[in-house]
Amino acid sequence: MKHEHNDSTTRPLSRRFSVAPMMDWTDRHCRYFLRQLSSQALLYTEMVTTGALLHGDAGRFLRYHDCEHPLALQLGGSTPADLAACARMAQEHGYDEVNLNVGCPSDRVQNNMIGACLMAHPRLVADCVKAMQDAVSIPVTVKHRIGINGRDSYAELCEFVGTVREAGCTSFTVHARIAILEGLSPKENREIPPLRYDVAAQLKRDFPELEIILNGGIKTLAECQAHLTTFDGVMLGREAYHNPYLLAQVDQQLFGLDTPVISRAEALTRMRPYIERHLAEGGAMHHITRHVLGLAQGFPGARRFRQLLSVDVHKTQVPLALLDQAIELLAGH
Repeated sequence: MKHEHNDSTTRPLSRRFSVAPMMDWTDRHCRYFLRQLSSQALLYTEMVTTGALLHGDAGRFLRYHDCEHPLALQLGGSTPADLAACARMAQEHGYDEVNLNVGCPSDRVQNNMIGACLMAHPRLVADCVKAMQDAVSIPVTVKHRIGINGRDSYAELCEFVGTVREAGCTSFTVHARIAILEGLSPKENREIPPLRYDVAAQLKRDFPELEIILNGGIKTLAECQAHLTTFDGVMLGREAYHNPYLLAQVDQQLFGLDTPVISRAEALTRMRPYIERHLAEGGAMHHITRHVLGLAQGFPGARRFRQLLSVDVHKTQVPLALLDQAIELLAGH
């Protein structure tokens, strides 16, 4: 599926607020849903490895709906030529940005030299970025940690960022934790190493000309506002997924738009035609509704809502009737 590159040509890409790439979560259905809540948030794909694109079903991995713009493709890999080829595919498919993953701590990817282990190889990351930039005109960005175990000094972080900057990268998204590459699961790596916003802030002071986006542990739009006094942008991950309705006020509070705030019920109602199309193509409703469960929080009927779309959805012959019941439960909240 080919797409017209329709967004960054009309206005500069803003990274003021973005939703992080999250494996198994930020698929195209999730992103379509999040886009109903905010027109401005920059959305990221799940990480896609260069091998999956070059040797797998590239069309499936690159597929998206035009409404998802502004949209960035995150790549995992460490071979410059492969990353360059995949960056070209991203540009041809109309993505607004291509991002290199230097933050994932999973041991599944370490063996292939993907993710956070690349922080030990700044020169290689620089070569990867340069190859990608030479291949495309869309922005090439890097998402990384503040360090890895055994290489977690501030001087080493500066060496990493400085080396990659020299290759031409001007935008860095900093997950303000180190990654422990042995003994911790990816989930533990998002929770156990302490958040060090101070280290990320020092990086912004020492590299004022670079765009520095803060990621890690941010939970509210008030926190976003506070961080935006120091950083050029904020990226939310788990909170944006588990409590997606916070995106409903992003356009107004962080981008200054005066569009009305969408209601929970309206957000899900807007998903109905999309779900109908997916069902008509032979898909299952839970492929999509698993991403909307966080809409229901803290009101009577929230539990019933989640049960309808996570349990009952697997038993029903009439999924859209179930969806309409779920929309009804959201009305007024």
